Amino acid sequence: MAHELTQIAENLKRIRAEMAEAAMRSGRKPEDVLLCAASKTQPAALVQQMWQLDIDLFGENRVQELVAKSDERAYGDKAVHLIGHLQTNKVRQTVGRAAVIQSVDSLRLLDAIDTEARKQGILQDIMVEINIAGEASKSGVSPEEADELFAHVGALSAVRVCGIMSIPPIELVRGQNRRYFSQLHQLFVDINDKKYDNVNMSFLSMGMSGDYADAILEGANVVRIGSAIFGQRT
Repeated sequence: MAHELTQIAENLKRIRAEMAEAAMRSGRKPEDVLLCAASKTQPAALVQQMWQLDIDLFGENRVQELVAKSDERAYGDKAVHLIGHLQTNKVRQTVGRAAVIQSVDSLRLLDAIDTEARKQGILQDIMVEINIAGEASKSGVSPEEADELFAHVGALSAVRVCGIMSIPPIELVRGQNRRYFSQLHQLFVDINDKKYDNVNMSFLSMGMSGDYADAILEGANVVRIGSAIFGQRT
């Protein structure tokens, strides 16, 4: 594991340098952009060893992994976000464990999260997932449908929206997703300008291992990076 950690630290050094350059090119400071380590399939023992490394928070795609690692206190004092699809039957396990649920994509899910958060007596932070390219294979609401979710949040007492998240198409050519990132940033600005109740647009979560620098150039302040940190999953 020591060798693995050394490699991860080297990967993080390179990633941080690229993030810093992109942040400065976009007129921001390096610390304005958060690095979310997407720790899907990574064992709790490895995650525990990463507290000392240069990451801001962890992200999990699967509820069962988030629950298991939380129970083992794998994340230490780092926040963990749910970044994968959430089914309504997994809401009870997720609310209160995930600092932010980034993948809210329906009124039904929104209501279920609010109900569970009220039962627990907490305020659950969420992001609305945007399907920016209209891909049938992906979750998320279209930009046109997003207003309905943001308006609905104002009627809820235990949910607060803190941003939007999106997963654009897999890039076949470097830079092809910049137009989607630009559209997402404009949507982020537009939603913020509408001043919905219980909506505080703090985070624009977009960009992954293959395109995080372009996402930052277009305004991302959270990037979700997995394979560029941990290596390709086998």
